[in-house]
Amino acid sequence: MLALWVLVVTSFWGSGLVNAQPSPQVQERISAAIKKAASLPADKVDYTEFVNVFIGTDNFGDVCPGASVPFGMVKFSTDLTGYAPAGYVTDNTQTIRGLSPMHDSGTGSSLGTYGNFEIMPMVCLGGFDSCPLTLAARERFRKNNTDDASPGYFAQTLDNGIKMEATSTRRAGLERFTFPKGSKPYFVLDLANDLPASFAGGHMEIDPEQGRITMGGLWGSSFGPGSYNYQAFACYDILDGGKQKLDEYGVWTGMTDEDFQTRGLGLTHLNLTRNLIGGVYESGALFSFAGEPEQITIRVGISFVSEAQACANAESEVGNASFDEIVSRSKALWNEKLSKIEIDLKNTPANVTELLYSSLYRASLTPNNATDETQGPFANTPHPYFDSLYCSWDTFRTFYPLMSLHSPVEFAQIVDNYIDGWRKLGWMPECRANNLPGWTQGGSSGDVIVGHFAITYHNEASALGIDLDELYSAMLADAEINPPEWNTLGRQVNVYKQYGYVPFGVLDTDSVGRQTREGSRTLEYAFEDFAVRQVALLLNKTDDVATYTNRSLFYRNVWDPSVTSDGFHGFAQKRAPNGSFVHTNPVDCSPNDSDENRECSLQGDNVVGFYESSSWEYSWFAPHDTAHLIELMGGNATFVKRLDHFFDAGYYLAGNEPSFQTPIGYHYANQPAKSVDRVREVVFTNFDITPAGLPGNDDQAAMATLLVFHLLGLYPVPSTSQFLVLSPMVPQYTIHNSFLNVSTTITTKGFDKRSVQKTIPKGAAAYVKSVTVNGVVQPTRCHFDFNDVFRVGGEVVIEVTADKDSVNSCGASVPESVSTGGFAQIR
Repeated sequence: MLALWVLVVTSFWGSGLVNAQPSPQVQERISAAIKKAASLPADKVDYTEFVNVFIGTDNFGDVCPGASVPFGMVKFSTDLTGYAPAGYVTDNTQTIRGLSPMHDSGTGSSLGTYGNFEIMPMVCLGGFDSCPLTLAARERFRKNNTDDASPGYFAQTLDNGIKMEATSTRRAGLERFTFPKGSKPYFVLDLANDLPASFAGGHMEIDPEQGRITMGGLWGSSFGPGSYNYQAFACYDILDGGKQKLDEYGVWTGMTDEDFQTRGLGLTHLNLTRNLIGGVYESGALFSFAGEPEQITIRVGISFVSEAQACANAESEVGNASFDEIVSRSKALWNEKLSKIEIDLKNTPANVTELLYSSLYRASLTPNNATDETQGPFANTPHPYFDSLYCSWDTFRTFYPLMSLHSPVEFAQIVDNYIDGWRKLGWMPECRANNLPGWTQGGSSGDVIVGHFAITYHNEASALGIDLDELYSAMLADAEINPPEWNTLGRQVNVYKQYGYVPFGVLDTDSVGRQTREGSRTLEYAFEDFAVRQVALLLNKTDDVATYTNRSLFYRNVWDPSVTSDGFHGFAQKRAPNGSFVHTNPVDCSPNDSDENRECSLQGDNVVGFYESSSWEYSWFAPHDTAHLIELMGGNATFVKRLDHFFDAGYYLAGNEPSFQTPIGYHYANQPAKSVDRVREVVFTNFDITPAGLPGNDDQAAMATLLVFHLLGLYPVPSTSQFLVLSPMVPQYTIHNSFLNVSTTITTKGFDKRSVQKTIPKGAAAYVKSVTVNGVVQPTRCHFDFNDVFRVGGEVVIEVTADKDSVNSCGASVPESVSTGGFAQIR
């Protein structure tokens, strides 16, 4: 999702929109760690020290810097006012609402996701009756330049001197609060409020003897139909194993709009339903501790099943462990994940090291592993379950292809989760928000994700728990069965098959959905059909191969050669049922669109025909058949000229997924050196190590994984085993695959640090001269295959030169396309 697409802000290396946050010591600590690691042996390196969790917390990056473990169901962070979909933002003009254990990271949902069960520490000078309770009453500013966080740890200090810290396990964690000397600690615990203000009823119980507060309720989706609700539960153990003594306690209710807040000392029970007249009827607990303890520790468990399971999660995952012990365990989990890719720390530019490991961190932050925490149709499923799939349209391009290189076990679990969606609902999920079906953006992009798994791990699928026949059945359901309502699941495939494209203004008597985005949906459906074709080829489904190869070429049916823009001919356009094209300006919904009020997303009045994109951008999208796209555009020379214009005229959007492959498009026109130049420009114009260092929201680490591939000098073609070869920005790296028990080391022969910048200076070696795989020089320097490299491991040498003109061709072959006989077999 490209949230707030018109607000794309370009950041530059070492600069950005920083609002006095985080603490300067965060960057100082990271820089010192990178410098120190250059002289350490590999087994002594702490990769978590290179991670800047604050990258993407400004400039609408929507990244959550909260304490989490890899794919953790909980992410402890503060929630702030204003635009803060992930809870935290750097903007120091916003105030803190509280600290909560549930968040998503990098979503384009402007409403925000989760933020349930906020707790706010305070000092109430007038005692119990003087404490501010409602959101508006209790908000406080932070103390500037004190925000601190690292993998598994989060801290923030309020302007009254109270320090809040958190650390986590998968479903639980510890919160630690340090109060000014001589003050009595009070806490407001919130039952009702969440970030999107979606409370639909809940309950709370205070057990003063046990020192336990349990609560649960119903809330709504952040990116899906408002008619759906999910359930969530929390367990707060507030006595720290008897080390803390409860003093006053009670419950409260209030509403900001109605200007009241009231409390009941000694009361222990709340049971409230939805407020039908509008607004959240706020409620929760208020309690204090005896004496004047400077530090309070609270254990928190979360569940999507019950209060009892929330408490059990806290007991089993945290138990009696100390705060520092949980931090240490979390760091160990992160080091195991981050060390999957090891680089030459001594000779890699420090900012590249920080960017790479910060991006790898976010690549394992979501989706949220909620296995054994299922509800609704998935209740008690024996299969893995992941929440927060934001969204398949965002992640199929780079997120899962990167995962396939080093973490096939987690990849298989997520694929099983997709297949389980088909088992339970009839179609695989496109987007899952708050355990609920989310809005469809492009079609059934899950087909590409499971297809990529099948192509790369078909030999190991059974050992990884995946039945390929079942996987293929799930893909066929997406491709052949039209849901009665396709806004959240499946595709509008009935009319797509009938016309060979998704028609504009079609009479559909069998299903309902928002009839917009006809051009982009056709393009996405066609690529999803290519994914089905690939698995059909793998499974020797000969008839299906022919059917889906043909359907994968339906993208051609929305190509209108008569449309002209900026002197270039031929653009994708939406099309009526009678075959006529319904013309819109290819510039519409691009950064060059003069109409700032034009709707370009899921709105009903998006009449452009494309989703969060312009025709200028989406007309490049045929990753499986770029050779024919070149023909449509007029041949190699015109294609290259048009691609240059696409970037130079400002149509490219680094933060938008349909643009991802365009910088490497020159490969297909046999000019790979231009791809190297363009990728350098893209990276150093749009990404940096500041909080504003992303070109828009992270889209569940779609941006993070795109950046990783750019830094490593590779780019994947989804649902294939082909990787496009670029120029690495590190001198050497090794990717470890513990499941296959192989390691692959890629060395950049002739690496020149001077090339690692926006414009490669004359004389700096950066352009690929040759690619050697395990001692064999490859006939092409533009691509290689997963099976030759990452499946078997070994050594790859990418030799670079400063002589750009001498290597501005691929050699024996450009990357594959269906129309030129490519992808003819599955290895």
